[in-house]
Amino acid sequence: MNDSLRPLFHFTAPQGWLNDPNGLIYHNGLWHLFYQHNPHGTDWGNMTWGHAVSTNLIHWEHWPNALEPYKEGTIFSGSAVAVEGVLHAFYTFAGKPFDQRLALSEDGGRTFTQYAWNPVLPHIEGENRDPRVFWYAPAEHWCMAVYVRRQESDGIEFYTSENLTDWSFASRIEGFYECPECFELDGTWVLFGADGAYVLGQFDGRTFVPDAPRRRLDEGPNFYAAQTWTDAPDQRRVLIAWMRGGKYPNQVFNQQMTFPTELTLREVQGQRRLCRQPVREIEAVWRVAWQVEQLSLVPGCGLQSVWESQSFDIDADLRVESDKALVLRVRGADIHYDARSGLLSCLGHGGTLPLVEGRLRLRVLCDRTSLEVFGGDGELSISSCFLPEPNALTCCFSAPAGGVVVERATVRLI
Repeated sequence: MNDSLRPLFHFTAPQGWLNDPNGLIYHNGLWHLFYQHNPHGTDWGNMTWGHAVSTNLIHWEHWPNALEPYKEGTIFSGSAVAVEGVLHAFYTFAGKPFDQRLALSEDGGRTFTQYAWNPVLPHIEGENRDPRVFWYAPAEHWCMAVYVRRQESDGIEFYTSENLTDWSFASRIEGFYECPECFELDGTWVLFGADGAYVLGQFDGRTFVPDAPRRRLDEGPNFYAAQTWTDAPDQRRVLIAWMRGGKYPNQVFNQQMTFPTELTLREVQGQRRLCRQPVREIEAVWRVAWQVEQLSLVPGCGLQSVWESQSFDIDADLRVESDKALVLRVRGADIHYDARSGLLSCLGHGGTLPLVEGRLRLRVLCDRTSLEVFGGDGELSISSCFLPEPNALTCCFSAPAGGVVVERATVRLI
């Protein structure tokens, strides 16, 4: 067992298994990241809330596990809120039966005490888990979104409370599986489940009413159980997800998170879309940069970076003729754009991203075991895990049939 594949700028547990992010909250100047964790092995099991904190979303300090199994049950996913300086962590107690419980911390998250009258939401018939608690200001009450499976139908149920301990059923919306997330962004409410398929709509504190078609937040195979930080400064909406399904052979750790991204709502081809881009704090890990401008790509001759690295942050603006194609090879993996179809793909997964006045913008984060591609203003993203060959250490732009101009490309080493 070793550490040679540990990502350089993506979050991993010090050792053992990691999955869903939990209890994300900005509190007392720290970004708190709790997560599903097996401290005793590199496979799923012994579900515990691991805990790390950061001042910049980049460099993480690992704290002791926050919530550990007890009374023949383990600790599944949940959320956290702060009231008068006290952290309230809501989680699913995975016992017999499942129910939703509360733990409290009066020392900034270093230690938690179980609420004496748990559960705060008793067992709901059918599968039930992953409480996401948030404040609804217009009605001055708390809301809890919980995944509940009833009569072979997946859905999210909303409950309300005045005091965080007594909860009443409010409504249900069908068609969402696991790890609900619900928040307001620029006057519009957003709702999604673990697969990241989101809807925009209106929420009155009790019922969510979609007013737009469902769209995918990410088109990659390794994006799951995304959550956002509560109480982020400057009203930012910052998201992180589990990169489910990556391979990390013979490592002391298993699995990683996506890089944190900031969410915005934008008009894309006349429709509101949820977009995401890497948080600006990534500047803290940039080392050196290689930049080119106004360069035509010639068939059979690529534009290759002058430095080798295991990790890159690539930002490019390109002009692509309507019948041409672009290939960006990063550490041996191809990111392909076909202007005819508008298809942007990475490692066989992708989606449609039309040119805007003949132009294409790409942002690519490459780490030791992952590729994250962001197209346009972030309306299309593709999160993928991969294992590059050790000697594949470059990136290269090419146009098999020409017709592509690199208006600007910046390749930063991390």
